[in-house]
Amino acid sequence: MWIWQQPDWPHFSWQEKQLLPLLRQLQQKRGMLLGRASVADDSDAQTLDTLLTNILSSSAIEDERVNAQSVRSSLARRLGVSLAQPYPVSERSEGLATMMMDAITQREQPLTLTRLFQWHQWLFPASEWSLKRLNVGMLRGDEPMQVVSGRIDRPTVHFEAPPRNGLEQQLTAFIDWFNHSRDDVLLDPLLRAALCHLWFVTLHPFDDGNGRITRALTDLALAQADSQSIRLYAMSASILARRADYYRILQETQRGALDVTAWLVWFLEVLDDSLEQALATVTRMQNKARFWLQHNSAELNAEQTRVLNRLLDGGEQGFAAGISASQYQKVAKVSKATATRHLAELVEKGCLEKLPGGGRSTRYQVKY
Repeated sequence: MWIWQQPDWPHFSWQEKQLLPLLRQLQQKRGMLLGRASVADDSDAQTLDTLLTNILSSSAIEDERVNAQSVRSSLARRLGVSLAQPYPVSERSEGLATMMMDAITQREQPLTLTRLFQWHQWLFPASEWSLKRLNVGMLRGDEPMQVVSGRIDRPTVHFEAPPRNGLEQQLTAFIDWFNHSRDDVLLDPLLRAALCHLWFVTLHPFDDGNGRITRALTDLALAQADSQSIRLYAMSASILARRADYYRILQETQRGALDVTAWLVWFLEVLDDSLEQALATVTRMQNKARFWLQHNSAELNAEQTRVLNRLLDGGEQGFAAGISASQYQKVAKVSKATATRHLAELVEKGCLEKLPGGGRSTRYQVKY
């Protein structure tokens, strides 16, 4: 029995005792994030990076490839951010950017079937999907909607959506709930976002794009919960990092009863990870700003500045364990002797410090 076949569908239930500690923790982190971001510089650039990551990750979850530079240019124009090297936009990148901005900036507008259809049209512009037969901007066809894998003659059905007959009524019920539940003081806004995600993806109302529209709806619900912090974290990126687990928990929940505590816990834990990543990013930005304020009078060459910014930006390419002379040589594109001299100068000027160790294994990190 699928969850939508339960007699009381869609009246979900959950165990509050398991959720309250997570909800308190999330509220605290959202407050910390807003507080730190309020004193950070370059907030527009951070918003651009966050929204871009969210769009790219949501597409990657469905194995859809998009042109990151094109989407970046589309977002930058809507945010009023100037890019040093603008990239040509496409109808597809414009649609993805428009859908994201509609979700997080038009949060006061009610959800309607027309709005969902518009999102679907932005997701599948006719000029770029002419070879793919889809019902674009309308509900799916009459054939069963199933998520399957395996051999054609022996498919494994992971999920089957409600039948087409009666889908309009089910979707209308969801839209009514979405619009009215925002004012329900007894429903935590973060739980509302999690329920929205589960409910809509279970309805699976479109031929394609259901996952991406589900996550856009989740962003809308989170924007309604907190109009500011949603610009600072990318929940789809945290879902992408747990993609197999994401599909597992959805499958288990959609095959289960109406007590969806396990799904809510999973959703809140992923949201918590998103906030942790955002807090780390804001902290790096603040540390970088303080570093350059402290060293604004240092006479550094272009190569030294480039390597320092790489270290200050952190991330996968940020040399978390420190940078060696050979790595400096590659990043700065200088000779081995020049790399050694540059590093010695940076240590002398107080920009870097040596980590324990010596010889060829000597590594250096930023000195704050």
